[in-house]
Amino acid sequence: MLPIVLVLLDGLGDRAHDVLGGRTAGEAAATPNLDALAARGSCGLLYAVGPGRAPSSEVAHWAMLGYRPDEFPGRAVFEALGRGQAVSDEHVFAYAALRPAERREDGWWLTGRPDPQRDAEEAAELVGRCDGIEIDGLAFSLEQVWRGEAVLRIAGGADDRVTDTDAFFRDRHPVLRPRPLVPEAGRTARACEEWSREAMRRLEGERFNVITLKWFGRPRRAPNFRERHGLAGAFAAESAFLRGLGRCVGLEPTEAKLDLGFVAERLEAGDTFVYVHDKRVDEGGHTKDPHVKQRAIEDLDAELANLPSERAIVCVTGDHATPASPEVIHSGDPVPLLVAGPGVRADGVTTFGELDCARGVLGQLRGADLMPVLLNAADRPLFLGSRPTPVDGADGYPDREELEALI
Repeated sequence: MLPIVLVLLDGLGDRAHDVLGGRTAGEAAATPNLDALAARGSCGLLYAVGPGRAPSSEVAHWAMLGYRPDEFPGRAVFEALGRGQAVSDEHVFAYAALRPAERREDGWWLTGRPDPQRDAEEAAELVGRCDGIEIDGLAFSLEQVWRGEAVLRIAGGADDRVTDTDAFFRDRHPVLRPRPLVPEAGRTARACEEWSREAMRRLEGERFNVITLKWFGRPRRAPNFRERHGLAGAFAAESAFLRGLGRCVGLEPTEAKLDLGFVAERLEAGDTFVYVHDKRVDEGGHTKDPHVKQRAIEDLDAELANLPSERAIVCVTGDHATPASPEVIHSGDPVPLLVAGPGVRADGVTTFGELDCARGVLGQLRGADLMPVLLNAADRPLFLGSRPTPVDGADGYPDREELEALI
């Protein structure tokens, strides 16, 4: 059995651009290392959630790592875990953001955000001013993480099925009223609305005068990575929420950029799964300049010359598409996918890009298909029809620690 290395290039997918000759940034980029790896392996396309669905990074990752929507705890929980905060299913979590807003005829509209350096001290004081509010038996506590953003923890029997107050739209930024998704969440939604108004009262006259809420959730029980896939190892990412996601599924989180030296060290230490994330391609897509995204992919390719495909199953893909145009946040376009390593067949694809990978033997996959494909390539699939452990949703050859011998 082989270890698995997953290299996740955030926002890798794209749309075709006239300025690139009708190609995506990935197709236009010079990627000799990824091309060579594609020529030695199997290729396809990946939709993390499904065709046309534009997922956030955390939703995409959750699916790609083999977890179900009913097990998803919400990004606010990941944000807390990624910053070393304790979490409990007795609490509901939301992500709070201090913002400037102006009053218009149809409500309050967001007009910006604090500067991480220049406004740090002021933002921390204002967030602290809104800590410790109690409404209808619910206690709201804030723990700032940076630039006026904080993890909100709600105690007292709250329900997480509440809508966001941060619109997160591309071109419209009204402050929204929190609403319940189910009748049972009515008390929590009403309390969150009153909390938002109380925060505005406490911030009246300040430059930053509202606190928005989004990503409501709570910890949910789910098998860890070893239990579900028979794998254990490391999860390296710069973003705190991703490290929190790794911690949530029982992988060892490390704050790091893409570093193949780190991958080699973890394989030598005996890890059976190593995840490394890089967000530079996503950042290039958000500039809305196709040439910037193209250069980001080329720069990353130059760092991928020594992927350990001779001793591990190596997968390179992305979590979603971040088109360099038009003005969308993410899109539901496909992401190129390659898998290489000992025993993986070469399928005739010789370049790494959406159209080329579409001709690969892996076809079009959804996020939930990724881990079974990688486990199969690593000679670690669970033989369906056998049931060696009581783990819900297990799909990998079980780790010895998960087996219980009859003595």
